Amino acid sequence: MDRTSFSWTRVLVVAVLVVVLIGTLPIVSVAQSSERTGGTIVVEEGETVDEIEAFAGNVIVRGTVTGDVSAFAGNVHIEGDVGGNVEAVAGNVEISGTVDGDVSGAGGNLVLAEGATIGGSLEAGAGTVEIDGTIEGDAAIGAETIRLGENAAIEGDLRYGGTLEGNTDAVAGTIMEDSRIGVGIEPTLQPITGWLFAAYAFVMNLLLGAVLLALFPRFSADVARRVATDPVRTGLAGLGVLVGIPILLIAIAITIVGIPVSIVGSLLFGLLVWIGVVYGRFAVAAWLLAAVDVGNRWLALVVGLLGGAILGLIPVLGDLINFVILLLGLGALTIGLYARRRQSRETPTAAQTGGPAAE
Repeated sequence: MDRTSFSWTRVLVVAVLVVVLIGTLPIVSVAQSSERTGGTIVVEEGETVDEIEAFAGNVIVRGTVTGDVSAFAGNVHIEGDVGGNVEAVAGNVEISGTVDGDVSGAGGNLVLAEGATIGGSLEAGAGTVEIDGTIEGDAAIGAETIRLGENAAIEGDLRYGGTLEGNTDAVAGTIMEDSRIGVGIEPTLQPITGWLFAAYAFVMNLLLGAVLLALFPRFSADVARRVATDPVRTGLAGLGVLVGIPILLIAIAITIVGIPVSIVGSLLFGLLVWIGVVYGRFAVAAWLLAAVDVGNRWLALVVGLLGGAILGLIPVLGDLINFVILLLGLGALTIGLYARRRQSRETPTAAQTGGPAAE
């Protein structure tokens, strides 16, 4: 490959990486009408938008949405004010602010916090529903457990399916049990949402991993080698980075001058952790495949990411294994970057080959 074609290949790969990052880093809503897909969508405090239609990992409203909020997300948090209705399909829905219209929520958990207000009605189907705020209209709730807190107030009627606990005096109207409400909602919804977000995360990780292997093949091979040859030292290095960098960023943020540096550092740290996740899964899979005499790096990437996604579905043990894999990837990445940096200082005039800056 000649220098020109190699240069254009780099430009193309970097462009793909930028697109991936834009799609996954936190998104601050700045438009008057927001239709977004991304990692985290935020309406900041003091900010006002017309409406939100989102498919994302997290949707957070700290400011004001004058219209409706429609979200399909892992988590939806309404901390500010929504002038219209809220429709949310999410693992967790929490409302601690004010919604002038109706709320329709489906997912794992729904919480109406103390001091929160829904100006219209509430329709919810979830595993657990906790009400400690005010609902000015009627409520229809289907859940395994429905808890009414001491500060709850439902000014209309309550129809429910499931187990009702707590302060039933909070309901001003009639309370009627209806086993048809919420039947089948959670068992049907949670597998669909879980698989959708698992597929989204897998595709994003696969894109990032493909960019890393294509752009830095020798550095990626070094990462896999470090995990295989010295996992203990590599894992301890990853743990040190995972604990040490946040402490450093907090210390920097103490000063006013350091706040912008800390914000940028937090974004870069998030990117570092993400790359560590991908590298860790790739490295462990490459290690295991090498034990059966298979040395295909692309196969290792796919197997590692699929394995990590499957482990994520296993409670407790799967999360623990994925955490160890993260430490291995983060440690190998950090050690590799440090080694390349030291090498460049020792030989500043030598051609850089095989490192992140040049392959």
